[in-house]
Amino acid sequence: MSADGFTRMSIYGINMDLFSSTPIVILKVENDNRYLPIWIGQDIARAILMKLQNQEFPRPLTHDLTVNLVNELGARMERVTVTKLEDSTFYATITLEIDGRTVEVDSRPSDAIALAVRSGAEIFAADEVIEEAAVVFEESMEETAEEEIVDKFKEWVERVSPEDFREK
Repeated sequence: MSADGFTRMSIYGINMDLFSSTPIVILKVENDNRYLPIWIGQDIARAILMKLQNQEFPRPLTHDLTVNLVNELGARMERVTVTKLEDSTFYATITLEIDGRTVEVDSRPSDAIALAVRSGAEIFAADEVIEEAAVVFEESMEETAEEEIVDKFKEWVERVSPEDFREK
């Protein structure tokens, strides 16, 4: 657990739930072997992946536009936070700094993550969310055989359904 109740995360990747054909964004606890899977929509998965793969478009897409608006209005995205898991639904906030004030805006986690990859904002998750929903590996996934990783995620996915972890 962190001192302030929130833990820094990074985007580990986006996978597909084979049972529901729904994308899952996987956040990784920094310096730990815990992973937080969040089911997201196809369009947001595509938006996150495009930015992670440095794909550029001649015109701004929705998340690019949002970041441009925030910047043009003199604000800065400081961080995005997966704040809670309630009734199988993830919640998030986007923290903005505007003229020395901190403003928190309610968001779906997927949109918050799509904005974070565009703005450079840090990603956090509440410790309670991590405790409740994270998948734990004995050793680093980088040091684990790929088959074991796939088997562990398959085991976990068999126990849950997309309804268990919907975002709102």
